[in-house]
Amino acid sequence: MSEALNAIRSRIAAATLAAGRPADAVQLVAVSKLQPWDHIAPVLDGGQRVFGENRVQEAKERWTPLRDRIELRLIGPLQTNKVRDAVAFFDVIETLDREKLARALADEVQAQGRAPRLHVQVNTGREPQKAGVTPDEADAFIAACRGVYGLTVEGLMCIPPADEDPAPHFRMLADIAARNGLDRLSMGMSDDFETAIACGATSVRVGSALFGAR
Repeated sequence: MSEALNAIRSRIAAATLAAGRPADAVQLVAVSKLQPWDHIAPVLDGGQRVFGENRVQEAKERWTPLRDRIELRLIGPLQTNKVRDAVAFFDVIETLDREKLARALADEVQAQGRAPRLHVQVNTGREPQKAGVTPDEADAFIAACRGVYGLTVEGLMCIPPADEDPAPHFRMLADIAARNGLDRLSMGMSDDFETAIACGATSVRVGSALFGAR
């Protein structure tokens, strides 16, 4: 597994160099959701410290004993009844996608005095089965998160349609980020992270290419 980690790191470095970007411009998020611990442990032992999880409860069960050793990102949908635990446990929440959730996050940040970094999820393909604001809604939603709810949004996240060229979707996300003064782009997964890096990704979410199939 450490060989897989080294291979992914090498590919990220090569793609970053090819894009003419600084060597440290892109962060690897190891997507540990649903993976058995014997797959995760060698990656952790290999020095990986940023992990992505889909579910709040699963993340708490897995990472609580090691919480001070890692940065933890929520990359799956967040239900409002899980907001309290998510704010308390995660460093980054990448799936802010509706005003009801923005309101709940704002209330919990105020109550806990703890503010995870936030990404707005954009449904670049306008797919009805996926979460995320549409590209047309993104500017107004980001403004509402900042103005109405007092949240600090640091970036955007997207998951392009599986059957389309991801590059136009990545470029669209980068354009939305640029016009809203955001400098963090979570985009690119196992099959397309090099394309995402070429389009400006600052973090890539890699699961199967790192851990193998679940």
